[in-house]
Amino acid sequence: MSARGEAAESLVGRVVLPGDVLLLPVPARPEEDEERLLRLGAAAGPSRGRLLCGPGLRRCAAGLLVTKAGVLRHRAAGGAYWVDSQQRRYVPVKGDHVIGIVTAKAGDVFKLDVGGSEQASLSYLAFEGATKRNRPNVQVGDLIYGQFLVANKDMEPEMVCIDSSGRSSGMGLIGQDGFLFKVSLGLIRKLLAPKCDIIQDLSQLYPFELVLGMNGRIWVKAKTVQQTLILVNILEASEYMTAEQRKQVLAKLSGN
Repeated sequence: MSARGEAAESLVGRVVLPGDVLLLPVPARPEEDEERLLRLGAAAGPSRGRLLCGPGLRRCAAGLLVTKAGVLRHRAAGGAYWVDSQQRRYVPVKGDHVIGIVTAKAGDVFKLDVGGSEQASLSYLAFEGATKRNRPNVQVGDLIYGQFLVANKDMEPEMVCIDSSGRSSGMGLIGQDGFLFKVSLGLIRKLLAPKCDIIQDLSQLYPFELVLGMNGRIWVKAKTVQQTLILVNILEASEYMTAEQRKQVLAKLSGN
């Protein structure tokens, strides 16, 4: 890559390295300033001339600066760019839904291991219906599914188990049964994609419960321990199997 960088569109599907500079398209309307041209995070909706900066990229004067090695990806709907890599170390991002493990109770705050460089905090009031008298029954070792309210390099990550309207929306304590395991962040993004083929294929095999955390953790529970372990093995292997190989494995299992 040249010192001045290359057009981001021409590098989609190719390997990029930290330090590479991706040049962005020229705005369709000259009056559009840089702030509107580039929006960081996933909160901004799709709009003409608006670009989203995803994992592995950082904003710079020339456009986008690559911060980790991987394959550059682009989604036309919303104009999102991101780097797809096999990273396993999670960096907290505001709004991400993750699975945390309670490690300590410090006064009115729980400490959770979320797989990052430091632990996250979770207030006992950050649960639906929680009050000073009605505290959630959370113990050390429990699994909690929540989202980051605060996540930046200068502050301790802070999690909540309620949305903006105070509802749990599926967040909170995860059941004691089931199996928790860790996969790459790239596989998690693939499983969270709308109408994921892997999830649809597994749903035809056994009924199961599934919780996916952006921090690379998966919790799964089926009717029996044997079925749960089979699902775990398939999910772990799906990162390296083709769709045809996966269907062959599922066909053998369903035939038994």
